[in-house]
This record gives sequence, C-alpha cells and structure tokens, in this order.
Amino acid sequence: MSVKVSDANRSFPLQPFSKNPLKTRQDVVDAVSSLLDALSQGFSPEHSLIKTGSTGTRFDETAAQGEGYARPLWGLAPLLAGGDEYGKTELWVKGLIAGTDPEGPEFWGYMEDTDQRMVEACPIGFTLAVAGKHFWEPLTERQRENIANYFDSMNGKNMPNTNWLWFRVFANLGLAKCGARFNQKQIDLDMKQLMTFYRGDGWSNDGPAHYRQMDYYSGSFAIQYLQLLYAELQKDTDKHYSEEFKERGRLYAQDFVHYFAPDGRAITFGRSLTYRWAMIGFWAALAYANVDLPAPLTWGVVKGIWLRNLRWWSKQTEIFQPNGMLNIGYSYPNMYLAENYNSPQSPYWCMLSFANLAVPASHPFWAAEEEPHPYANTRVIKALPHPRHIMVNSGGHTFLLSSGQACHYPIKASHAKYGKFAYSSAFAYSVSTGTYTLEQLVPESSLALCDSEDGELWKMRRALDGDSDIETRDSEPVLVSSMKPWKDVTVKTYLIPPAVETPNWHIRAHKITTGRWLKSAEGAWAVHCCNTVDGRPLSWMAETEGWFQNKQTGGGGIASRSGVVGIVDLLSPERKFEALLADANSNLVEQRTQLPVIHLDLDAGVHWLVTAVFALPSCVDGWNEQWRAGWEKVPGVPGWLEELIKEDGYLVGT
Repeated sequence: MSVKVSDANRSFPLQPFSKNPLKTRQDVVDAVSSLLDALSQGFSPEHSLIKTGSTGTRFDETAAQGEGYARPLWGLAPLLAGGDEYGKTELWVKGLIAGTDPEGPEFWGYMEDTDQRMVEACPIGFTLAVAGKHFWEPLTERQRENIANYFDSMNGKNMPNTNWLWFRVFANLGLAKCGARFNQKQIDLDMKQLMTFYRGDGWSNDGPAHYRQMDYYSGSFAIQYLQLLYAELQKDTDKHYSEEFKERGRLYAQDFVHYFAPDGRAITFGRSLTYRWAMIGFWAALAYANVDLPAPLTWGVVKGIWLRNLRWWSKQTEIFQPNGMLNIGYSYPNMYLAENYNSPQSPYWCMLSFANLAVPASHPFWAAEEEPHPYANTRVIKALPHPRHIMVNSGGHTFLLSSGQACHYPIKASHAKYGKFAYSSAFAYSVSTGTYTLEQLVPESSLALCDSEDGELWKMRRALDGDSDIETRDSEPVLVSSMKPWKDVTVKTYLIPPAVETPNWHIRAHKITTGRWLKSAEGAWAVHCCNTVDGRPLSWMAETEGWFQNKQTGGGGIASRSGVVGIVDLLSPERKFEALLADANSNLVEQRTQLPVIHLDLDAGVHWLVTAVFALPSCVDGWNEQWRAGWEKVPGVPGWLEELIKEDGYLVGT
C-alpha cells in the first residue's frame, strides 16, 4: 500500500510571512514586521550583530553578522519613513551606536580595502537619509561623530570597480542628509566612475566595458535600484542626475517587465539569487522615486507585478528556518547555489524590495487596483542587445534566450548562472553538484561535451569565444555565439525563439567542428520528478505523468506537476533519449528533478545538431489536456538555417 506524501506534513510551524495575504499596504507592513521579529532572537548583547546560521563565508565573522544587522534596515527604514511604527526599532538604534563605537565591545572595525563592511554601509546610509528621526536625532554628539568617523574610513579605500561604488555614495549621502560631516569629493569621484558603466537604453553594466554582466544587479539588486533612490533623495540638490536616473528607469522598465511572468514569478538568471524577492526591488524603487511610467505600464500594473511575486514567495514555505529566519537557498535551503560571499545573513538583501513603504498610502502605487501583466496574453519576442537576451512570452511560457554574459571573476556554477542557452520563470535553472557525471553536472538548457569514453569529465558553456551577436532572420531575432571548449573544438550556436505556428518550441542549432572524438549530451529544462499519487520517482508514462518518447525524432520528454518539457533533434534521429535523474538539490525550486536529455557520439569532423525544445508550464490553464497536441506539432528547420547546413554537405529533411 502506498502512502501519499502530504504538503501539510511540516517539521515546524509556518512563518507569519507565509500566511500573509499580501494584498494591502498594511499586509506588507505586517510582513516586514514578521521578518524583523524573527531576527530579534539573533541579536548580540549590544545589538550591533545578528546571527542567523553557522556556515562560513569568504570574509570575517564580524562582517558576516554585520550583514545580519544592516540588511534588515532596507525594510525597517522605509517602514518608519512612511509613517508606520515598529515596536523594536530601538534595538536597531542601539546596534548602530554599538557598532560604530571604537571603544565598545561590539565595534564593527574601521573599513579596509575591499571590505564587506562597505556593502553594509549602504543600507545604513539609506536609513540615516530617510529615518534620521529615529537613527540620528536621538544620538549624542559623540555617537554622531563615531558614525561619521566610521563612514569616513570607507573614503579613499580601494573598492571593486562594480556596483559597490554606489555603497560609498550612499554612506556619504546618509551623513549629508543628517547635516553631518561627509566627503563630497568622494561622492563626485564615485559617481563619475559609475556613469561609465552605462550602456544605453536604460541598461548599465555591473562594471567596465571589457566584460558583459547585466543580471539582477543591473536592475533590482543595486544599480537601477540605487539610481532611483538617489534620484528621489537628491531631486532638489542634484537635478541633473535625478532626471537622468528617472529617465533610465523609464527605459529600463520597458525591458525589465519581460523578466516577470503573468503569475508573478521572475526568470531565474545570474548570481545571488538567494536574495530572493530582491528581484522586484526595481519596481519598489520606481514608486519611491515617483517615476512617470511609460505605457503600457501603470501603477496598477507595477503593483500587480510586485505583489504577485511576493505572494509566490509566500508560498515557498521552506525558505525559512524553524526559528522564522531566512535560510540560504532559493525555494528551500540549498548551499549548492550559494556564492562564497553568502553568509547566513546575506539573504536579507531581499528587504530592499520594501522601499515603496516610504511613500504614503495615498501614493498611486498603493491607491491603484492591481492590474494584470500587460503582456499576459501577448506573444513577445523582443531582442535586448545590451544584456544579449531575447525575451520570450509564447505558449504560456515566459523565458529568455541568452548568450554573451559571464561573471568576470570565478563564482560557483558560473556556467549554470550565465552560460545556459535559456532561462525560465516556470522552470528554474539547476546548478552542478559536482563535475564527474552528467547527473552531477546537470546539463539543463545546455550542451555538454566529453572527450573520454568513460564519460567522467564533461564541459559546458561558461564563456564565449569572442562576442555574441543578435541577427535578424525571417524578421525575428536570432542569438548567435561561439564557444571553444578545447583548442581543436569550436561550437557555433544559433538560438531561435518560438515561431507563431509552434509557440511551445524553441530551436538551438549547433555547428560543431572538432578535431577529436566527443560525447555530446543536450538537455531541456529540469522538472519535478515524483508522481502526485505516492511521491515515488517518475517512470514511463502511465496516465498523466511520466516519461514519453517521440519515436520518429528520437527525442522524448517528461510530464509532471511542473508541466511538460521535451527535446528532439530535427536532423539526427539517432540521438538517444534519456530521462536523466539529476542530483538532488541541484535545482533552485524542486529538490528532486529529472531532465530530458539526448545523446550522440561525434567523430572528428563537422557536425550539425539542430535541437527543438518543448515546454508548457503547469501554470497554464488546461495544460494537461493541451500539451500532447503541441508536442506532436514539431517545428521544421527554418529555411535560412537549412541553407547554412546544406553548405556543409548535410541533406536536411532526409
């Protein structure tokens, strides 16, 4: 007899955040309060440090627990600035006094070059700027001088040439807003450098021009977000930058809206996703800065995107520890995705998404009725040249095609966070748990290659050979790139968005020129791999769940509670299908996953692999009745691609 696993079987009670309806401004105030309340049990005696866990990070423990103190201020400060109250505010005030007192037992320590304390100076600076009534006015002259000296230790120090420069701007800006001693020359130098990151059309790179990194740091985590906060704080004293940043926000919003699905989920892409709903920080900052919204955006639309995302997170109940504090992970505790700069307290960067609490209930953001996503029922194929993304909303699926981004320094699973061909809102990306087998590597939305017969070590795309390009073919954008995994192997890839006739299929074409024998394995998206009856692993299709195969193409797919994904080859039916059982906890959302993979061994020479990938998320009404008709309508090879392939002697369609 099988026992059905119940989602109600929990090891600890729900955090109040997970029971919050998140529909009104008061709901959001209550949500912030519940997140802050859980932290009070982690305070040090003098309240300058908060500990939420025991794992380590690349920087010292004082700085790590300083994150625990500072990052929640992103939520507390706007709550207070908007006229609401929080009963334990005094604990954070005491912590600021203790952390900046060089003679006290909990002094954070003056900042050194590239010090993590520089990051946390940003939310503290913002807090002084908007909630000085609570955090500055009650202080003694000596306490104020201690804060000024602490922030001044940041000036003149070496910093990463990235979004970090904004953190020093906000440290000095916070002092300026309080009428304290600050360094205007340092602000001017940092602002001048930050302006060099701008690429156009609202987009900024997270650093100088010799690499491309435009992930959520370019929008919600730091650059766009802090530009908009600056625009509002300095609207009377720095009108030039204020208007410039608001215009950038207007432009960026018209692209960034496509990173969110109609159901509220955000496309998973890039690093630091343990910051969770920090992904919607940009929308909160638009409200804070009172930006004039471009059509089709309205305050009701922005409010809907923001609240639907928060409500999705409220359903991810495993993001909390038993004590109500956030854990490291995405939808559940997961160290595989964590960066080496993620302390247990790092996830609280998510609190920056509550900047809109600083505006009153009469603000049009709060006064408006929620509206649906403006592109919910619209086919979208939009090329974004700066981040090298093609944004897609087709067949009920919101995702992007990607080539050309990379983190400019080593991070864990960089190939997974930037190098995949496609990133989805419905099917979160997977990271590797090891490098010795495909089950560990998890070639989700990737082409993996191996030059040893034992299949022990595989390579996937991390960085490109040269730059990528967006071409126009048949009036639609196509993303073209090349990688060189070995000196004698080149893979040129064309990423083609779904056609109108086949809305659930996108195509990846790879021209592989190799001087050695290779194994190849290409994967679709990963899906939850346990059936809903008894929770056992999926097997071949029984009724509505399981694996299935397309005998004509040689590919196959998987249907589960996630929806349906599949993969076929349009040229080589000899590619063998496998429902690969990925290592547990490799996926950001589902602890147990499988992904459809097709395999082919390649002799030295020139080869074309033309792959079609199918996806229909379970968030689409009637998906379980619709998917078979879509799956059976396999796309053909586009005519322009067929001509390229024929140039290499291939006979397409035979």
